[in-house]
Formats: sequence, C-alpha cells, structure tokens
Amino acid sequence: MSKRILLLTFFYPPDLSAGSFRALALVEALRRRAGADIQIDVLTTQPNRYACHASEVDSSEESPGLYVRRVHLPQMREGFVGQAISFWRYARRVRCLTTAGNYDLVVATSSRLMTAVLGAWVAYRRKAQLYLDIRDIFVENLNVLFPRWVAAPLRWTFGSLERSAIVRADRVSLVSRGFLGYFQPRYPMRHFPVFSNGVDETFVRFTADMQKALPRPVTEPVQVLYAGNLGDGQGMHLILPELARRLRGRAHFRVVGAGGRLEPLREALRSMGLDNVDLFSPVAREQLLEFYREADVLFLHLNDYPAFKRVLPSKLFEYAATGKPIWAGVAGYAAEFVAAEVADAAVFAPCDIQGALDSFERLALQSSDRSDFVCRYARTRIMNEMAQDILQLLEPA
Repeated sequence: MSKRILLLTFFYPPDLSAGSFRALALVEALRRRAGADIQIDVLTTQPNRYACHASEVDSSEESPGLYVRRVHLPQMREGFVGQAISFWRYARRVRCLTTAGNYDLVVATSSRLMTAVLGAWVAYRRKAQLYLDIRDIFVENLNVLFPRWVAAPLRWTFGSLERSAIVRADRVSLVSRGFLGYFQPRYPMRHFPVFSNGVDETFVRFTADMQKALPRPVTEPVQVLYAGNLGDGQGMHLILPELARRLRGRAHFRVVGAGGRLEPLREALRSMGLDNVDLFSPVAREQLLEFYREADVLFLHLNDYPAFKRVLPSKLFEYAATGKPIWAGVAGYAAEFVAAEVADAAVFAPCDIQGALDSFERLALQSSDRSDFVCRYARTRIMNEMAQDILQLLEPA
C-alpha cells in the first residue's frame, strides 16, 4: 500500500523564487526514489511573488502519484502585515483542504517560519509524521525588521512558535550550514542535516554550453549584472547608486528583479542623474540565461544585518555555475563559503562602498572553469539525499 505525503510550500512553479525551485526539485527527487510507493499532495499558492510576473494557472494539476493544488490569493503586498495577511489566507485554505486527508507524512519547506508552524499543526491534527525544511531564521531577523520595543514581544511569541514546531518535528533539515550556530545551542538534543539549494539542472546545462562557447572579450564599460530580489535584505538601494556614480564610464549595471526597495533605488538613481544603470522586471529563466550570457561580472549583495551572517544566498549557486566573475558584498558564512568554494570571486563587506571599489579592481575579468563546483553542488544530487532523509521516516521501525 502506497504512503501519502503532504508537501506544504508557499511558492511553487511557475512562481519565481528559490523556495519554488527547491520545492519542485524535492518533489521530483521523492518521485524518483519512491516511485509508485508514494502519493504526493502539494498545497501551494497561485503565482504571487511578483506583480509583474504573476499569472493565473490551473488551480489543480494531477498526474500519477502527484496532485498539486494552488490556493488563490490577492497579489502579495510588501511588508510584514501584507505578507501576514496573505499567509493567513493560505493557512485557512490549507486547514479546510486537509480536514479529511489521511497523511503518513507532512513535509513543510519554510522560510518565514509560519509554514513550518502550519505543517506542525496539520501533522498533529492528522496524526502524521513531520519533516521540516528550514530555509531562514525568522526569529533572529525580527530585530532587523522592527524597533526593539516591538521586536522583543514578537521574538517571544514567534520563538515559542518556532520551538513548538521544531520539538514536534520528527526530523528537521537546514538550508545553510551557517544556521547550525543558531539551532544547535537551542535544540542540543536534535541532529540537523544540511541540504543547500545547489545548482539546478538548468544551470548545469548552461555551464556545459558556456564551456563550449568561445571566450567573450571584455571591454569597458564592464557589463555588471544583478539578478534577484530588491528588498531590505539585499540593500541594493544603499550601495548601487554610489557604486554606479563612482564607476561611471567604467561599468554599466543591469538589475533584474523587484521588491520592496525598488522604488527607493529607482528614485536614488534618478536624483543622481545616473545613466549607467538599467532596471528590468523579473523574467522567466530562459530570458535570465540571456542576461547571464551578456554579463561580464555578476554582482551580489546582502544588507549589513547580523542575522545575514548565517545565510547562504541561493543566487550564489546560479552565479557560480555560469563561470563568470562574482563581485559579492557578503559577510559571515557566505563570505567563508565563497573564499573556500568559488574561484575568481571578489568579496567585500556589505554596504562598504570603498571596499566594493577595491574588490572590483581585484576582479579577473575572464570566465572560470567551475565544473567541479557544479558537480559538487548539483541540486539533483542534493535533493536525492534530502529525499532519502525524508523517506526514511516512512520505513518500518
């Protein structure tokens, strides 16, 4: 008799996000390893990450061994309150849709904690086992999002919710080894396997194509690409305008993305009269690959927040797979990872303008062979290992 797995993920393709691509890769890995022995039900949302890339798709899809149900939500608004409202509506529908379900295992992949809490609640209600895939440290980030007098009670509240979910789970995995410094002291009796985002198959193929292509000569202005979210966490509005001003004539920036700090970034560029920065809305992956091909340097930046010293940006794996030089404003574990694992990358401290300029001068403007990195961090391999970790919960005791 086949086992039934419920996967809770707020984002799922065709939505554009690291969590979306990770969830799909996990579903594919589970189906490869278990085959007809499992039925996977995915409860997710209609695409809503970016207003400019939102599109209504079928509310349900069914194929042998897989059922995907998408909950319709209003376009997700920026900010804590808007995101909380969107999640509440998702949680309400999940509650209704799982009322009659009999699940052997609930898997929740969670960045903002509450999907993990929702997974714990459903697992308890349906008497199922629980596997949590933790992709961010929400409680620690509250100090960044709110003033101290607001953050303190929120930390107590969400800390209690985090504890209840972690303790309830049969197994918990983390997306970054940097998270161990937060979770291990708080839950010393628990083992936390780490499964990073890795390089997905699209970029594995892209790497092979780039290695066959003729080298592209680099001339000034150097074409610098940033592709990703534009929120407080990335802090692009704090560093890019001044970098663009100081590198005028030497570098041309292309920014592909959207987020809560897009307008402040746009306004800063406008007020400084900069003409060497082009802003583009989020694009599908096929179009994004063209941006990568045309770039000379790939730019990455995280804001100067203590909590971000634990994270490992998923975008870093995409960037590394292209073989292009990487110019990264990161600290903590991400900086250590780049130094140890990624050839031809120049790192500077977040929000440090002079440090960024100095590191730009150190960049070797040529493509590198990072095939070993791509092989080592291939998402297919990582997700196969994660799927095995999950499926062990369904084995007879």
